[in-house]
Amino acid sequence: MDVTSSDVHVESARIQRQIEDYLGLGPGNLLFEFRQLDGQTRLDLITVNPRHQQSFLFRYETGYDKLDALRRMLAYVQRYRDEESSFTLQWRARGEKELQTSYFRAHNAYEALDKLYFGRDLNTITVFSVVLNPSS
Repeated sequence: MDVTSSDVHVESARIQRQIEDYLGLGPGNLLFEFRQLDGQTRLDLITVNPRHQQSFLFRYETGYDKLDALRRMLAYVQRYRDEESSFTLQWRARGEKELQTSYFRAHNAYEALDKLYFGRDLNTITVFSVVLNPSS
């Protein structure tokens, strides 16, 4: 039986919903951005904070196609809390007065900062603190 593009679309939507449900984030708070990179498909999973409308990289995965990348992302979200440390970053966007607090899961402080700065000029955000949270 041949897999149709309709089947792929339905399966993609199903996995995206599973990822949203697992993370407890509704539509609009998670962006799934796909692009071709060196013959593979890269999925950037981006979170959008509903309070200050800033977006950050949650994680990227690469796969041989869109479905493979989505399946890898789903596997990651089902286990990431056990594999990565929790960081709290305090920062302020240029031109803003209010200090913001964001939380990231990462292997180290540099990776947490990469997620904060993903897709933006380094001069648009000032970071005041990066704290490794105690593990529970």
